[in-house]
Amino acid sequence: MLIDKTLKKITSRYLQEFKEAGVSLSMEQWVILNRIEELGDVASQIEISKMSYRNPATTSRVIGGLCKSKYLVKERFEGDAKRYKLKLTREGQAILGKARPIVKKLRAQGYKNIEPYDFETFLKVLDQFYTNFDQ
Repeated sequence: MLIDKTLKKITSRYLQEFKEAGVSLSMEQWVILNRIEELGDVASQIEISKMSYRNPATTSRVIGGLCKSKYLVKERFEGDAKRYKLKLTREGQAILGKARPIVKKLRAQGYKNIEPYDFETFLKVLDQFYTNFDQ
């Protein structure tokens, strides 16, 4: 319950801050755009799905919306008719640039008054929860 309550609070705050700044992104969209930027030229729909811990259908739906919003384009990898290569458009780069300071600010707020050791322990415990339910 506490994890769910905290996640809802964090998501709500991000969406509120995004809206106030004119950033028209959901949290899922932000995560996917950010991952695509991190991966660069090797960003594929399959990799994004894995890295974002989203199922392929959800990832496909979100990517479709990002393409409609002109933040992304999908192309086929050369010599691979099965995989889509994802590229940020100029608009996608701009919206990430607008969102990044908000994300930085909110992350700093979330880390406030938490010692690095405690945060590392927290991440380790969360990862163990994930692993326990993955078995």
